Amino acid sequence: MTDKVTITQAVRERYGSIARGERSGCGCSPAVATPAIGYSKEDLAAAGVANLGLGCGNPLALSGIEPGMTVLDLGSGAGFDAFLAWRRVGPQGRVIGVDMTDDMLALARKNALQLGASNVEFRKGSIEQLPVEDASVDLVISNCVVNLSPDKASVFREIHRVLKPGGRFALSDIVLLQPLPAAIARDVEAYVGCVAGASLLSDYLALALTAGFTELSIPQLTDGCSLAAALVPSDSNALAEVAARHGRDTLQTAVRSVVSAKLHGRKPA
Repeated sequence: MTDKVTITQAVRERYGSIARGERSGCGCSPAVATPAIGYSKEDLAAAGVANLGLGCGNPLALSGIEPGMTVLDLGSGAGFDAFLAWRRVGPQGRVIGVDMTDDMLALARKNALQLGASNVEFRKGSIEQLPVEDASVDLVISNCVVNLSPDKASVFREIHRVLKPGGRFALSDIVLLQPLPAAIARDVEAYVGCVAGASLLSDYLALALTAGFTELSIPQLTDGCSLAAALVPSDSNALAEVAARHGRDTLQTAVRSVVSAKLHGRKPA
């Protein structure tokens, strides 16, 4: 696999270009809400222009988010999930988004002003080294972002660090049921397109357990074919670029290897 610095820079460059409107990302069309992704039409309307179509599943579904909570969104992008969380935590709650891309942060802050979301804050930082205080968060959410990290063990350790005792995480992510074809596993474009960065489901669970989490559960899995129907438009997409390089058959093998998983866990009290 390509080195961590190269991957991180490729991810930053791709998502910066998405924020600037220069290309699309790996997610459903901003205008479409599907059961595979888990957002209602009301969710899409509530978040408005913050929805850039970058997710692989609604992390707030089944999360148990409550009014007054402090919620941290990893890889918050333009603020889509952060703003949906904001509406649910209410005026007594707080939402923090962390993103490493300047263009995304600027867009998210602009969206927050337009929505009047005064208790939503966006901070620059990496998910491997969160700019968040120890034991300060009730719920950590993330949508199709942990799979982009070349150091997922650090991500889970950081989630554990920032959560209050008894706090929970709710992640939606791309994981693997079997190893990817070697050509796609080596492809940086496939990595930043939410495929080659994915871990085997067993390894993903092991990372959470090693970080100290308990009460792990997987309340939902979406198979690769259903996920592809929701995530892969026929025009412009990172996966279409992968298919052009490696062939449709190789891409189909990769699609059968991946699932979208909701993973929940708790930091011991």
